[in-house]
This record gives sequence, C-alpha cells and structure tokens, in this order.
Amino acid sequence: MTFFKKPKKLKPEKENPKPQDSSQENNSEENQSPAVQNLSLDELLTKVKEPFSITEDLMTHSVELPSDNSRIVLLFIESIIDKQLVQSMILNPLFETAREINFESFKQMASIDLKKQTDFNQVQELLLQSNTLIFTEDTSCFYSMTTPVKTQRDITEPDNEAIIRGAHEGFIENLSTNLALIRKRLKTPKLTIKYLQVGKETHTTIALAYVDNIADPEHVKEVERRIKSIEADAVYTPGNIEESIEDKPFSFFPQMLSTERPDRVAANLMEGRVALIYDTSPTAHVMPVNFFTFYQSVDDYNKRWHIGSFFRFVRIMGFFIALGLPAVYIAIVSFHFEVIPFGLILLIKSSLEDIPYPPLFEALLMELTIELIREASIRLPTRIGSTIAIVGGLVIGDAVVKAGLVSNLMIIVVAITAIAAYIVPSNEMSAAVRILRFPFMVAAATLGFLGIVFGFLILIFHLCRLYTFGSPYFAPIAPLNLADLKDSFIRAPFWKQNTRPKDVNAQKTDNSNHTRKWDKS
Repeated sequence: MTFFKKPKKLKPEKENPKPQDSSQENNSEENQSPAVQNLSLDELLTKVKEPFSITEDLMTHSVELPSDNSRIVLLFIESIIDKQLVQSMILNPLFETAREINFESFKQMASIDLKKQTDFNQVQELLLQSNTLIFTEDTSCFYSMTTPVKTQRDITEPDNEAIIRGAHEGFIENLSTNLALIRKRLKTPKLTIKYLQVGKETHTTIALAYVDNIADPEHVKEVERRIKSIEADAVYTPGNIEESIEDKPFSFFPQMLSTERPDRVAANLMEGRVALIYDTSPTAHVMPVNFFTFYQSVDDYNKRWHIGSFFRFVRIMGFFIALGLPAVYIAIVSFHFEVIPFGLILLIKSSLEDIPYPPLFEALLMELTIELIREASIRLPTRIGSTIAIVGGLVIGDAVVKAGLVSNLMIIVVAITAIAAYIVPSNEMSAAVRILRFPFMVAAATLGFLGIVFGFLILIFHLCRLYTFGSPYFAPIAPLNLADLKDSFIRAPFWKQNTRPKDVNAQKTDNSNHTRKWDKS
C-alpha cells in the first residue's frame, strides 16, 4: 500500500484549427472595421458610441483646426480618466499653435505616446481601460493615449504581514506600481511578465510573473492554461481566481501563498515559482508551494540563522498546539485521567466538580466565543476594536467561570490555543488550523487518545496525497528530501542554501550562494 499519489501529467491545450469558409471570412472582414463602409467622422462617432448609449459619463470634445478647417474629436469616459492630464498633454499643445497646427505636426510636438489603432472592435476595451481616444477626419484609423485617474494610495507596510527588520513596503491596488516594486528587487531581463484577462464583463487584468531561466516551463504553461479556462462574467477578487485554478478546492489547506509583500514574491520567484499579481488588489499569489512555505516569514531571513530557526520551530510547534491542545485536554478529562500527575489531580477535580456540562461543550462554547470576539474586533473601528477584544475576553472569561459554566483550566487551554493559532504568518493557514481543531475535539470526546491518533493519521495521509500544480504539498517530508530540510523546520545559514527546492522543479538547481570563499582563501 502506498500513501503517495503520483502527480497527474499536465494537460497541454488542444489545438484543433478549423478551416473557415469564404462566408465566415467575409463576415470577419466586414466586422473588423467600420471604415470599410466609408463612414464620415460623425457617422463613425455615432457607431462607436452606440454601446455606451445608456451611460452619461461618456464624453466627447471637439477641436477645430483653423489651418485646414479639419476637426479632431476626443472620446473618453470622464469618471476614469485624468482631465488635467488630457488638458495638459493633448488640448494645450493643440491650442498653443492653433493657427498653424495640424494633427501630424501635433503628434511630433506633443510629448506623449500616441498609439495608432486600426481595429475599431477595440474601442470599448480601450475606453474602459482609461484611454482617451482621438478621432480625425481620416476614419481609417484612430489614436489612443492612456490617461488613468490617479486614485492610488501610498505604499505602506501590510498590516497582516508586519516585520521587525527589512523593507516596509507592500503592494497597493495598482498593477503597474506592484510590478515596479518587484522589478526594483529583481533587476534582471529574465524576469518575464505576461498579461492575462479574465471576466467577460469585468476584464480583470492579471500579471503572470516568473524568471524565465529558472521557473519550470511546464508550471508556467499549466498556470496560464488554468487561468485562460476561466469562463465567468465577473471576476472581482483574487479569491475567485484561487478557487478556480487550485487543485483541491475542498481541502482546508491553502494551495497558493497569498502575500502583499514584494520582497516575499521576489524571493519565491528566484526559487523557481510563479506569481500572479492582480489589478485593483494588493494581494499576490505564489505557486507551487508546500506546507512549510506558509510558516516562513521575512523576519527569518533578516535575523541571524540561529534566531530565525528558533522562531520558525516555535511556529511549527504552534501548529500542533493549536490543532491538538483542546482535543488532548478533552481526552484526558473524559477518558484518560490516569495520566494526570498525582499532585494535580485534586486541583483539576476541584475545578471540574461544579461544572454541569461535559468538556466538549466547554471547549466548543469558548472556542466559538473567541471566534466571535475576533470577528467583532475586525469589523469594529480600529480605535475601539482592540479595546473591545481585550475587555470582552476578560469580562466573558471571568463571568463564565464565576457562573460555573466553564472551568479555569479550559480558559487557560483556549487562550493558549488562540495564541498558537495566530502566530502563523499566513492568514489562510491560520484559518485552516482554527477550523480543523473542531473535528479533533469531537474525535477526542468520542474515542479519547485513539480518536486524536486517527485524526492525525487522516491529516498526514491527506497532506501526503495533496499536490499543487504537479508539486507535492508536503515536501520535503513526503517524498523525503534531506537536502531541502535546511529551509523547512529550521533555516540553515544563507551560505549553506546553495540549491533550490526540488519540489518546484526549477531549471537551475544551483543557487550559487558561495558567499564565504574568503574564509577558504
């Protein structure tokens, strides 16, 4: 019997080119551009504005050129363009020499990047992407200029990934800025960016980033194939993409690393992974990843390796504490009281003798209360959220103990469990651990230690059989790879990490970290 499932072969895209008949070719030529019908400028504008006939923020601005009595018309959606940019970069140069100006000389004089467009089917897409379109008397083509409104916030450190040492920069809701933060750290021409769009109506832009000579081409093709296979009218958040392309959507464990830190994305790209950066969202996804990636923090690499290894080991121990401590307490009190030291028996007995409910009910009551307080502190304003969490926890904890509903020991167990669950650097992994402890508590109340053992066996089997984008999720434990253990439970010194992780199947396995040659010279 084997517990390791072989990864499925990546499926290439099917290519079934179908010959088009002459009628289809004629239709495509007719729909390619309305200019073939010899439309005038006014007729052309009426045709291209027809899809936006029910909106009132589509604006046109006409400019008369006295030099040849011609006309230039600007078309834009005023709610998503920068009017001052249009005024300074387009209109002002036109009016500065209005007596002699024509459009050809305007293109040479204006310090802007005008793009000539001939496909009139792209008018809607260009307008919705914050472009200002310029139409002339020559209706065979038009020009576009990107004029987005500046509504982005400042670059700040992510609240959920704060660190002590290192860069305090985080992604924002602007795709170009986020890509610039990555290129700021990876100054290599091998960093490749591919733009993809999802959502038939939303046209959400996604940037697929990888290092060309390091990342596995099969992983890149697979990620691109899954994204292109998404067929939905609206795709709003990175969570929609994550649910659509992950291998096992019913698994509690996250299969892609969500982060808002550009330095973390850059480090994973150099290991051979692929990243997805989203427009209008500060969240980026990294894949493929393994279980131990979620317990790595940027602080681990900014401290000396002894300290970083210690805190990483503490985090992994926190996983077992958050998952099994309430279950162990329930099993001991309900079934295995003989394992309690003799000196503690009387203390535990006095704490439990007046409690009318079983330990499982106590644990569920307090765990649900902790989750309620957590959700309330998130939704409340920042100034009072932390105060409500502290006061609510103290008041409720003291009140339920005095009322005889919960024992003192259960309050201690729940508090330690909550702290252990929140030391995980990844919110997705922390949520998975908090949910999984409930089945463990039920198993402990049913079968005692035997139920806990069965629960951990099922959990380990699931982790061993889980694959993400063709890579084993529980690497380097299953399959065992001793060389990759140097960056899993602990962090080896930087100059010892001279190979890339084997589970990502990078093209270059040598990391070239020979930084202590001076010591051997």
